[in-house]
Amino acid sequence: MKILVTGGTTFVSRYTAEYFVKKGHSVTVINRGSRKQPEGVTFINCDRTQPGNMLRGMKFDAVFDITAYSEEHVRSLLDSGIEFGDYIFVSSSAVYPETNPQPFTEDQKCGYNSVWRDYGINKLKAEEYLISVFPGAYILRPPYFYGIYENLYREAFVFDCAVQNRKFYIPGNGDMKLQFFNTADLCKFIEIILEKRPERHIFNVGNKDTVTVKEWVKLCYRIAGKEAEFVSVDKNITARDYFCFYDYEYVLDVSAQSELLPDTIPLEKGLKEEFEWYRKNPDSIYFRKAYTDFIDNNLK
Repeated sequence: MKILVTGGTTFVSRYTAEYFVKKGHSVTVINRGSRKQPEGVTFINCDRTQPGNMLRGMKFDAVFDITAYSEEHVRSLLDSGIEFGDYIFVSSSAVYPETNPQPFTEDQKCGYNSVWRDYGINKLKAEEYLISVFPGAYILRPPYFYGIYENLYREAFVFDCAVQNRKFYIPGNGDMKLQFFNTADLCKFIEIILEKRPERHIFNVGNKDTVTVKEWVKLCYRIAGKEAEFVSVDKNITARDYFCFYDYEYVLDVSAQSELLPDTIPLEKGLKEEFEWYRKNPDSIYFRKAYTDFIDNNLK
């Protein structure tokens, strides 16, 4: 297939581009050229919001839109003169208001989420515009991605704490649930969609099983060869000052995905792969937040 991947240089989009290259497809990426390009791709150097004539008349079997965060991002791509067969948009579970009953299902009403704020609303507007112009598009709503090429300071923060023999400061008793999805499973599911073309066009995607914060941290420490020792932090202290997730619990119903992809990568296996990759690529985090500084200056 001829595939266009938006982005292609960081985390999910980079993994996706490389995955489909390895599968033997012809992959083109579009980005601003600020970082190293994946091997084996064709590179289009431009801002997706101002493509000019760079894409006009180009034909692709499928577009994997990994980096659309607003209606403008989708609109500019669709107005670029590009021709394509399938369009798969990686949206977000942030489109569900936190007031919805959980687990969130695909048929629930979407809207403003006070935790994710503009990020969620902009993703929703991108979805709505895409469907209005191209009803055959597929929309995927993930929870938290993880895996190699991670560029956010999440698992890496816990790995750093473990390697440095630090105690781990945890919101409350650490029973908040987290739900993850490995980037490799995302690519497998995209392949399934293109092969089977399901009637459903909106899917929650993610692991069926959730994990508590404390379980997740213990697992990360164990993978790093250490045992976690916890310090409980009062809920009145903003979690994002010292912890790598919002103090916000939500769970997605992924039963529709599971009918097509019944097995996902076990969390421990995926985290081991990420840890080994991070050890060799410690500079992969583009936004390394000063959690430990806040802990040392305010919580000890």
